[in-house]
Amino acid sequence: MTVGRVFWAVGGRRWSHVGAQPLFVPSGATLRVENVAVPRVVARPRGATLVLSQRAVVEGPLGVVGVDVPSFVKIKRDPAGGTLQLGVLDETRGEQRAMWGTVRALLHNAVSGVTEGHLAVLKFVGTGYRAVVEEEEGGGKFVAVKVGASVRQGLAVPPGVSVRCPQPTTLVVEGCDRQQVMQFAARIRHFHPPEPYKGKGIYVNDETIKLKNKKIK
Repeated sequence: MTVGRVFWAVGGRRWSHVGAQPLFVPSGATLRVENVAVPRVVARPRGATLVLSQRAVVEGPLGVVGVDVPSFVKIKRDPAGGTLQLGVLDETRGEQRAMWGTVRALLHNAVSGVTEGHLAVLKFVGTGYRAVVEEEEGGGKFVAVKVGASVRQGLAVPPGVSVRCPQPTTLVVEGCDRQQVMQFAARIRHFHPPEPYKGKGIYVNDETIKLKNKKIK
């Protein structure tokens, strides 16, 4: 019986499959990187820290989105192709490779947001469940949620986010900042998450749940 040998590669360059992809900035959008006067320090597991000393500002027809960038991430512009290439100082360190791909994904979302926009569709499932967009006295908007509670529930619409109700059971949240859009949608969903027995609740986008059988005593 012959025992095979396993050979491990110990050298060579280590890449981030997401971070190494070029980032295309379409016409009408601009991306610039600025140094932050007071860097923000974020605590990480095992006592590590992440220093965010740069800020990428993406501007487009729909608005402006800022992305905090760690000090070890470098953004270079390709003059020939009109694309951006991201890199890190030390590709052998796992935390730098992880943030390499994360920053590239955040910048891609920012570019898509200022040119095309992001949206979240919330569906209200249940008898009498619905959402109403109300005008406030100060000029803002308020989303009133009716999901079976005896008290008035809802949230004020933050700046940079727009909402509309094409149907009483459908609420559309739009904006150029994907994180802000999805966070507001999650806060609305929190009023009545989908329950697993009758399927009632607030669903975000293509969310589905597996229904359970009702317990019979």
